[in-house]
Formats: sequence, C-alpha cells, structure tokens
Amino acid sequence: MMPETPDSAAKPANPAPPILIIDDDRALLMSLALLLETQGYRVLQAADGLSGLDVFRKERPAVVITDIIMPEQDGIGTIMTMRREVPDVKIIAMSGGGRIGKSDFLTVARKLGADATLAKPGVADQVIPLLQKLLGRA
Repeated sequence: MMPETPDSAAKPANPAPPILIIDDDRALLMSLALLLETQGYRVLQAADGLSGLDVFRKERPAVVITDIIMPEQDGIGTIMTMRREVPDVKIIAMSGGGRIGKSDFLTVARKLGADATLAKPGVADQVIPLLQKLLGRA
C-alpha cells in the first residue's frame, strides 16, 4: 500500500465556498472569521469597502458579509457595486444601527441589493444558519 501524499489525499466532496467578510471592526472581523473557519468555510477578509471590492473581484466569493458604516467606502456603495458586477452573488449586510433620514441602514441595504441583514451585536448567533440558507445547505 502506498503512503498518502498531499496530492492523493481525499478532498471533501463538496467543500464550503469562500466567504468574504468586510468590516472595519478588527475584533468582529477576526471573531467572525474564526467562527466560519471552524465550520469549514474558507474566509477572505477586508477592512473597508474599497479593499473588499478588490478581494471580491479577485476571489469571486459565493457570499459577502459586509458592514454598512466603514471608512473609504461604505457598505451601501459596496453592495451596489457588487450587485451590478455579479448579480447573483449572495450579500449579507450588517450594522450596529444608524439611520439615513427616516430609514435605517439595514432596510436601505436590503432595498439596494442585500439578500439578508444582521443587526449588531449578536451576528455570531445568526450567521451560520443564514449562510446555510443562502447557500442552499439548510
């Protein structure tokens, strides 16, 4: 019997698709990434909308989880650009609050292209079931 080499090692039949997390809150970004990695997801990270768009264009993740209020480019503009470039990408918007006129940020994000929303804090409890639903694995 031949020893197993990295090339001959069994690969998962249905590996989890890459997930991009965009958030300027480093602690939240790292904790979400760790949570998703323990569930078998390949996680990509970015600290703002502009760097998030760069990663998005290079890696083509299946799902993007983006904060709304960030430096450089906010999540609303990021969502609109991603939706225009890749109409079928799954997008989850998250925010800790805030309003635009009489509308809250998550409602606006949903109207402008987010598939789902998460309210901070507490996203860790909701993100895995939401990802599974968006990816058709629920």
